[in-house]
Amino acid sequence: MEDKKPKLRFNGFNEDWKKKRLDEIIQLNSGMDYKHLEDGDIPVYGTGGYMLNVNKALSYNEDAIGIGRKGTIDKPFILKAPFWTVDTLFYAIPKKENDLQFCNCLFQKVDWRKHDESTGVPSLSKNIINAVEVNSTLNFTEQKKIGEFFEELDELICAKEQEVEKLKQIKAALLDKMFPNDESDKSNRGGYNEVIYSVLQNSSFVCGGDNPNIPYIRFRGFTEPWERKTIKELMQFPLDYGLNIAAKKYDGRRKYLRITDIDEDTRIFVKKDITSPNLENIPSCYQLSEGDIVFARTGASVGKTYLYNKMDGEVYFAGFLIRGKIKIENDPYFIFTNTLTEEYAKFIKVTSQRTGQPGVNALEYENYSFLVPRENAEQKQIGNFFREQDETIQNAQYQIIKLRNMKQACLQKMFA
Repeated sequence: MEDKKPKLRFNGFNEDWKKKRLDEIIQLNSGMDYKHLEDGDIPVYGTGGYMLNVNKALSYNEDAIGIGRKGTIDKPFILKAPFWTVDTLFYAIPKKENDLQFCNCLFQKVDWRKHDESTGVPSLSKNIINAVEVNSTLNFTEQKKIGEFFEELDELICAKEQEVEKLKQIKAALLDKMFPNDESDKSNRGGYNEVIYSVLQNSSFVCGGDNPNIPYIRFRGFTEPWERKTIKELMQFPLDYGLNIAAKKYDGRRKYLRITDIDEDTRIFVKKDITSPNLENIPSCYQLSEGDIVFARTGASVGKTYLYNKMDGEVYFAGFLIRGKIKIENDPYFIFTNTLTEEYAKFIKVTSQRTGQPGVNALEYENYSFLVPRENAEQKQIGNFFREQDETIQNAQYQIIKLRNMKQACLQKMFA
């Protein structure tokens, strides 16, 4: 590794960066077992992050970088003193005239999996870590500027992640209160929390009370009790199974939707590894259109759903998915949103039990029932409300992706 200059740097710095071993920059220390310690206010960290609190610290005053010894070895992170680390997590304290945040960036740039010395569980040793060579500026002021830049970027990413988590919590609370279940325990219907209280301050909403056939929170102007209907009653035709053929390289037009293409969290069509059906003339009955909802029928993701979005283009659904065409008088997003509720999750858990892999077939899906507003206008208003919630969450998640990509680009250009 030759001495280099980074492609992008702050004004006023011109000298070459120097090749250094990590043990010239940081002091690497081993974590220890904590089970002999008592409860306290010192955080304990493992490779997955915070675990619990104890009454002693391995480092009382010096911040460090945590790097996995065993297991998760490729996700270094900042440790703020005081702290304790378990024996599967090393902690690296920068030596004099080396900035913590800058050193953290050096750790972030290393491809730690290339240094994995195990044949089983990923592992690193002190000797391996200490011998890793990096290019580093010897100018502490430059280190400090770079470290502060990436610290601010990390704080921005963290703030956006916290925003997404808060939005998800709000959505979960609203799902619980805006979809009634006449078979649930009435005692669970009440109870205000901060989210519910803030929603009820909005003049668009009213409290529905304790009637199990009426949502606890509903839009103002609707008073009729909801009625229980099955999926079959809400669909134009019986549910049907997808295309049972292999996938091929994406042909630029026809997209193939498989269970793995549906994001577990957002339920959107993820086009990271997009493919096409390996068939020249695909029957049109397998092409999704507006108002189509698909259900995963087998495996660990059984119950996962996707509502077709015309922005996804020409999409055909695969054999491990079941499709329903929602009747025009029903709101598709309302029905889709119900598949995110606890009631639906319980139905999947009970119904999917098999002697082998979990599964739910078309007939079982058709018999799933839930409470539905008698007025289409109420369905539509609820569907639009949750669509807006989902779009807000997705936009925030896209911003996180952009910030992370920006960070990776800066790491490449700002480090020699």
